[in-house]
Amino acid sequence: MSLRPTSRRAFLRGSAAAAVGAGALGTSAGAQAADPLITEVQPWASGLGDGVDATPYGLPIRYEADVIRRNVEWLTADTISSINFTPIHALDGTITPQGCAFERHHSGAIELRKQEYRLMINGLVDQPLVFTYADLERFPRENHVYFCECAANSGMEWAGAQLNGAQFTHGMIHNMEYTGVPLRALLEEAGFDASAKWVYVEGADASSNGRSIPMEKALDDVLVAFKANGEALRKEHGYPVRLVVPGWEGNMWIKWLRRIEVLNAPVESREETSKYTDTLADGTSRKWTWEMDAKSVITSPSPQSPITHGSGPLVITGLAWSGRGAITRVDVSKDGGITWETARLAKPGERMALSRFYLDTDWDGSEMLLQARAMDETGYVQPTKDQLREVRGENSIYHNNGIQTWWVKPNGEAENVEIS
Repeated sequence: MSLRPTSRRAFLRGSAAAAVGAGALGTSAGAQAADPLITEVQPWASGLGDGVDATPYGLPIRYEADVIRRNVEWLTADTISSINFTPIHALDGTITPQGCAFERHHSGAIELRKQEYRLMINGLVDQPLVFTYADLERFPRENHVYFCECAANSGMEWAGAQLNGAQFTHGMIHNMEYTGVPLRALLEEAGFDASAKWVYVEGADASSNGRSIPMEKALDDVLVAFKANGEALRKEHGYPVRLVVPGWEGNMWIKWLRRIEVLNAPVESREETSKYTDTLADGTSRKWTWEMDAKSVITSPSPQSPITHGSGPLVITGLAWSGRGAITRVDVSKDGGITWETARLAKPGERMALSRFYLDTDWDGSEMLLQARAMDETGYVQPTKDQLREVRGENSIYHNNGIQTWWVKPNGEAENVEIS
């Protein structure tokens, strides 16, 4: 049951005197009067703090040192061709700081100076062109907030509960405001052939990571981006220029973008044949599964963000997203999907961007099986893992958007589980 607006105040008034020292949200006035943090002058108020130039580029305070990207050592042979995870359990709102946004590399993050950057457009065009970074800055630019999700996000969970934390099960995602030039503008500058059906985009790193993109998408909302959250891209995110392919799997968001070839057919590259396809139980493979379907996860309470305050008012929060459009609704279940409550969206959903949801509730200290279920503007409803497995079996890797379950125990700790 959702709390009435006055219930938190009533809870504090009614429980403060009895709960001093026992984990209540607040304490009585008498206890506060004896609290040295109230009655005594503290070190931070006894002298001068840092000057304005102490950290010319601002950094998080040391008390937040645990809010970092993390990897799982046994997932890959080394960190050069590997991935780490956004600490989504420790963030709120929807915008991901660049320093927390997950990394995925195929041959390591390279260093490329703006002055040495070149982007070539060739193939079925009137005039092959090469753009410098300065050239790109002269085109009309746009700003858009989009999520980027690795197709393998939650991939380890296909066969059952594996990784104990929202950061590890769902952290191959970030949501940033990108600034750049629509790909359409650059293709028009080169005079692309109206009969062309595809573009092939390729990165400058040693892996030559490349993907084929249908021309319809290329002309729609794809962005050649050089800023994120208002500042230059980080090295690990493709500095100085990357591709942004809204709503589609992260492998298509080519970093260190160096070449765009206009074609009449897909290239069938390594990244779209041996990888980023889904082999089904009958041996056939799903191909060209670009869009990321509606998905959600509760970030708190969760294994890395347990309940520490005891029973009483509790905020359940998480993230929802869809590559097919805006999130319109998120439901939360405390009993493993038997009953559902509609959560509150922090703001109306935005297309191909993360939405934050909250369920303000009252926890009585009993165990919960927490789940979230997202719906998008197309009417798509996030499925259960069993529903996905009925179609795709248990040996898939990519595009696992099944409902996640956290078992919250009476002591407030949470664990990744599956229920049947």
